[in-house]
Amino acid sequence: MRQISGPDVAIGQEVVREVWGPQQVPQSNLLHALSHAGNVVLAAVHGGTPLGVVFGFLGWSGGLHLHSHMTAVTQDHQSQGIGYALKSWQRALCLEHGVTEMRWTYDPLIARNAYFNLVKLGGQVNAFFPDFYGAMDDSMNAGDHSDRFEVSWRLDSERVAAALEGHERSPVTAGEEVAIPADFDALRRTDPAEGRDIRLASREQFMRLFAAGLRPEWGENGYVFAAPAGASMQRNETVSPTHG
Repeated sequence: MRQISGPDVAIGQEVVREVWGPQQVPQSNLLHALSHAGNVVLAAVHGGTPLGVVFGFLGWSGGLHLHSHMTAVTQDHQSQGIGYALKSWQRALCLEHGVTEMRWTYDPLIARNAYFNLVKLGGQVNAFFPDFYGAMDDSMNAGDHSDRFEVSWRLDSERVAAALEGHERSPVTAGEEVAIPADFDALRRTDPAEGRDIRLASREQFMRLFAAGLRPEWGENGYVFAAPAGASMQRNETVSPTHG
């Protein structure tokens, strides 16, 4: 693991290219500028082989936080703790500089990411953005809607500390369930029509439940929505579609 800048940002570009395709590769001067300004650009490398990258930038909307824009691990090295290590280092650097919250968005239908964000890291969902990025053309999301949940990661909270110590939260059962496929990635590749139907049906459920002031936790078959434990999680409701 190391921070990258200058010519080394090519490491991060290579990871993004493998994961999302050439359309999503950030410009080298952008990554260098982010790093130069003190933002977090981290890479995981083993034996000269790029394995993962994470980078973000400071935001002020709703309070000072680091917006973690991209986290990527190459396909052959997923589920080996690399993403966890990158996020943990990112957290440590934030706390070192007095930043106590990180946020990022993820596709709510990707179960492995939901489990990672909400259980392994102890994050909480605070908003739903239908079609957040508009139409996307990368190799992973092309042809699908870009609906996103926003995660708030309270870096110095008891919830996060417990998660990082390995005390994983049990699946939540009390509330309204929204089941999602175990592997939506595979489903939308093999049956795009069914993938679209699931996307639109889940969007309707998410919009209704967020509008009612409920928030999701991870359950046995997907999400379970209930009233949030802390008032701070009521900051956002469903947000109208936007093109960023």
